[in-house]
Formats: sequence, structure tokens, C-alpha cells
Amino acid sequence: MYKPINLLIVDDDPSLVKVFEKMAKNEGWTYLTASNGADAIEIFNKTVIEAAVLDIAMPESNGLEVLEHVKKNGINTEIIMMTGVGSIETAVKAIKTGAYDYFTKPFEDVNKVINVIGKAIEHHRLMQNLKKLERMEKGEAAYEDIIGKSRKMQEVFELIENVAPTSSTILILGESGTGKELVARAIHNRSLRKNKPFVVINCSALPENLLESELFGHRRGSFTGAIADKRGLFEEADGGTIFLDEIGEITPAIQVKLLRVLQEGEIRMVGDNQNRHVDVRVVAATNKDLTKLVNESKFREDLYYRLNVIALTLPPLRDRVEDIPFLSYHFLKKYAQKVGKKISSFSPETLEVLQRYEWIGNVRELENVIERAVVLASGDSIGSRDLPPRVVGDSFFALGSHVVENDLSSLSYQDAKERAFQAFNKAYIGSVMRQVKGNISLAAAKSGMDRSNFKKILKKCDLNAEEFKKQK
Repeated sequence: MYKPINLLIVDDDPSLVKVFEKMAKNEGWTYLTASNGADAIEIFNKTVIEAAVLDIAMPESNGLEVLEHVKKNGINTEIIMMTGVGSIETAVKAIKTGAYDYFTKPFEDVNKVINVIGKAIEHHRLMQNLKKLERMEKGEAAYEDIIGKSRKMQEVFELIENVAPTSSTILILGESGTGKELVARAIHNRSLRKNKPFVVINCSALPENLLESELFGHRRGSFTGAIADKRGLFEEADGGTIFLDEIGEITPAIQVKLLRVLQEGEIRMVGDNQNRHVDVRVVAATNKDLTKLVNESKFREDLYYRLNVIALTLPPLRDRVEDIPFLSYHFLKKYAQKVGKKISSFSPETLEVLQRYEWIGNVRELENVIERAVVLASGDSIGSRDLPPRVVGDSFFALGSHVVENDLSSLSYQDAKERAFQAFNKAYIGSVMRQVKGNISLAAAKSGMDRSNFKKILKKCDLNAEEFKKQK
């Protein structure tokens, strides 16, 4: 399969071109070079380039003319401009024309240049993914109702395919919001029981006496309010599948009764003295560590092994970041249709924000955020301003200098730079401190700074380490 060139280097200074060539080789990037704008345009017209570094001052079409050609002809390349210290206004004009970023030369920190180019390449790939998403037909990235193209989710889908046709009990493990019920439903739909009932119950939602009645049914008069016989969910699911969500929350008494169902295929209604046979496949799920509960004598070991015949672990969203754009578009279409809005896309920066957020609540949290964004959005595209502050806050520093705040244009360059730098410092330092839960030594090491210097910046940003220690 044809792969695009990572980087095009365009400069009429051979010594500087050599610097970029060495940089590209060290980073493992594929690259091409051009010494003037005309040659660069010819390359753009024939080759897919992910990112390009253009000198503004060049013979035979300068950098701005090349940039205008790229944008006018819809060429999908992220352009980074190079300029001398005295030509900042020209670089700003390039940004407004559509350049991804710029830096001045001679540059002192090669790592910063590498970082900008790396982000530009990532941004190009994100944009290409965006275009695929916008053209995505319904179901292309879906397995049953589960959205995901990442390797980890493909492994989950493969496991579902293998276990679904069997009658084995399945234990689905994973954090809250990872889609355990969707997986249980997919297992049922792919099984030989697919034409029989699929019954769902959240075991943590009911107290013990009501849960027992819900699961196994009751006889008339067996307790106050039992005015008639009632079939339980196991009988309702006879021949099909029952999904027991939050199985780690059930009491010892319910555990005993559930064990009988798994061992003997029998239930006993509350207030009855006879057992009834049921043919039900059990799929259970929990976000708790059942092994730990067994060791603490809070969960029966024999029941644990009966449930854990086949374990299926769902990855948290932060471990399958590449699925976030697909999920985001899925929820965008769902809620735009629901509220009657013609919203069809996300800005690239918004998708970057979504992919950098940690998503403690996983897919469920992402869905809630997208629903909120759809409700608040005023145009046909969702921007970062439509996202909750908690989501945008941690990602502000990561968006790159191509994001220019409108309110800075009224200030002098020096004042605008200082204000932007202060905002960057606070966002970056705050994010690092949140990640390490207020541990200054860890935060300093993570950011590659001396501890004393890190503390000075922390104080200058008016941030208190103790506040981060309190956050969950």
C-alpha cells in the first residue's frame, strides 16, 4: 500500500537543508527536499506530503506563494513556515492564510522544531481520518452496536465471535462506561439463543429482598405487597440470556441462590418450596476486582469460578484513543438527529482535545460530552468552546501555537506573547500536577524540569499543590 511522504523540506540554504535531513533521519521520517518554491509546487502536485517546512524568503515562488497554491488547490499538507526574526508579521499572515505553525531561524532548540513537525504530521493524519469519518457509512466502524477500529477492540470482537456460539458463562470485566452491556448483547445476538429473550438487570440498583424477587420471582403472600404470583427474570429469560450487571454488588444470600442456578440450572421462587428448572445463559459484568473480594471473603470463591469460565476484559477509552473520532461522530449523528440540528463535523482542534482527555467515565462520559456539545453548538461544526471546561482545560497547552486567541490581536506582540505564555504555563503545569496528584517531585521529573524551578513556576501560576492532592 502506498504511504505518503512524512516531510518536505524547502529552503535555498543547503546547510540548513542538511540539518533538517539529519533531523528527519533521526526521527525515522521519510522526506524530500526542494531548493525553491517552483520545485516545491511540482512535488506537491505529484506526491502526498504530510507536513512541509517552507522558508518564506525563496527564489522562484516564495514560501507564501507556495502556501497559497497548496490552500487554493486543496492539497492536504500541513505547512510550517520558517522566517527570520524581523519577519514575524509575514509569519502571522501565513498563519492566517492557513499555515499550521511557524518558527524563526536560526532556531536554538532543535527539540522544539522536532516537536512542531511531529505535531504537524499527527495533525495531517487526524485530518485524513476526519475525512474518512465524514464519508463513513453507517456500520463501517461498528460491530453490532459497538464502535471501534482499534486493535484492542478488534481483539474483543474476535473473542465475542469465538465465545458467542457456546453456552459458557461469560464474565465481562472493565471500568464503568466501557460498554459492558453492549458486549453482552452482542454475545447474545451472535449466539444460538438470539431468537430468545435477552434480559438485563443491574444488581446494584435493588436491595436484597427486591433483587431476589426480581431474579427468581415470588409466590403470592410471601411478603408484604406480594398480592399475586410473579415470575422472576430467570424464568423470563428461559431459553435465552440474562445479563447480570454489577455482579460484584450482590449479597452472600443472593450469591448462594445464583450458585444453584449455575450449578443445577434451578431456581426457587421466594415463598415457594419447590425448585424450577430454567435454561438460561448467564453473562455477568463488574467493574470491581472480584479476586480481591474473594480474598476479603466478600464474594464466594465457588461462585467466582462458576462465573469466570470465560473472562472478557474491555479496555478503557484512554487505551484506545484511535477510536475516539469514530465514537465522537457516531454520537454526533445520534444527537444531532435527536435535537434536530444540522451539525455534521468537529473542528480538528476539537478532536485533538477529545483525544487528549483522560475519560475517566469512558465511552459513557464521551457520549454525555458530545450530547452537551450538540445542544450548545450554534453552527454546523462543534468547536472546543462547545466542550465542558474540564475537557478543554487539560488540552489547551497541547493544541500548538497554531491556535491564536482573537483577543490577543488588540495587544502589542510582546504583551500578547506574555499573556499567551502565562496561560500556557498555568494550563501545562496544572495538567501535569493533576496527572501526578500533586506530587511536585514527580511533576518536575515528568516535565523535565529542576524541582526548584518547577516550584517557582507553580507559585507564579498561583497553583497550590495541596489542591491537586485532594482531587479524585
